[in-house]
Amino acid sequence: MRIAMLADSYYPSRDGVVTSISTIRSSLESLGHEVWVVAPDPGKDLRTDDDHVLWIRAVSFKTYKGYYVPVLPSADCSRMRSLDFDVLHVHGVATMTVRGLLLAHYLKIPVVMTFHTMVEDVAERYTPVKIPEDILRRLIWFYLRKVFKRMDAVITPTDAVGKELAGHSLDVRLLRTIPTGIDTSVFRPGLDRRRFAEKYKLGEGRKVLYVGRLSFEKELDMAIRAVRNVDGASLVIAGKGPQKEELEALVSDLGMEDRVRFLGFVPDEDLPYAYAAADAAISCSGFETQGLSILEAMASGVPCACRNARAFTSVIRDGENGFLFDDEKGCSDAIKKALAAGKDVIEASLATARDCSAESSAEKTLKLYGEVIEAKKRRREEKKCSA
Repeated sequence: MRIAMLADSYYPSRDGVVTSISTIRSSLESLGHEVWVVAPDPGKDLRTDDDHVLWIRAVSFKTYKGYYVPVLPSADCSRMRSLDFDVLHVHGVATMTVRGLLLAHYLKIPVVMTFHTMVEDVAERYTPVKIPEDILRRLIWFYLRKVFKRMDAVITPTDAVGKELAGHSLDVRLLRTIPTGIDTSVFRPGLDRRRFAEKYKLGEGRKVLYVGRLSFEKELDMAIRAVRNVDGASLVIAGKGPQKEELEALVSDLGMEDRVRFLGFVPDEDLPYAYAAADAAISCSGFETQGLSILEAMASGVPCACRNARAFTSVIRDGENGFLFDDEKGCSDAIKKALAAGKDVIEASLATARDCSAESSAEKTLKLYGEVIEAKKRRREEKKCSA
């Protein structure tokens, strides 16, 4: 099968969406399928060396450093037609979604969308045009309903997000939950704990790890404050983002410089060892549609403390395979429980991670592709018969 994945964000940008695309692409290619990525062009000096990426002219996203916005028009139909794709798979809700719908109409092939980002939660912060929040939310959902209606299928990474979308009275041909897969051969228990700690000079004591972007929707300030009340524990933050300076100032104001470490971006080859060096992992975000870093931690045998919201309500069973919390005090308590978790919690979290393996995700995605391709053919035949 020949698949085109259209991405609102791709390398050199790094986030959960980019990780998702990279993982599903690798899994599909390992099964013998050919995958191309259609992505915004960051400029000649920043492009990845990849002959299966079609770069689309783009401009820098001024309100979110490190991201690029594809320019419409230029759907590049002739080049896409020459590659003879079987299905288009859109990752995002913005410019590439519009491009995907236009291309699907022109190429007469199905288009599938994975809904990665609950955009209504962040739009007010990042939109270049300031609009009252209630009006902005109504406009967003008006747009999303129109988009979803035209998709052959919409994928959500967790049941919780699927139910949330369904609650907005959507008209969708097919709504399917398929978790974004993680590579359980890379993220696994038993790796050398000392390797990462020594390389990054983490010192002694119990380590609570956060992996991800440093941005306001991740609510890292809660984790910083919560760690104050956990004796002998330090917070290790792996990632970069627009909130870094603000968070560093908070750490300084709280006098926690010796208990919070900002590592910056951690290369892919070091990341499995980051989890190996951790005693617990944390996410305070109520924004996540899945939370890939938490699944990576679970696959690595690291007990997790997560916000009792959205995606984590589908992933974490409180007290069984991890721990949930609602506020700062609850966060401190959940961290303590994670640090004291026994083998039963770790085994249950490993089982959850295995259910979300990259191989399983690829197989489910391929099955969905087959369904939408056949459904598209049936609709075309029915249209011919009724003409």
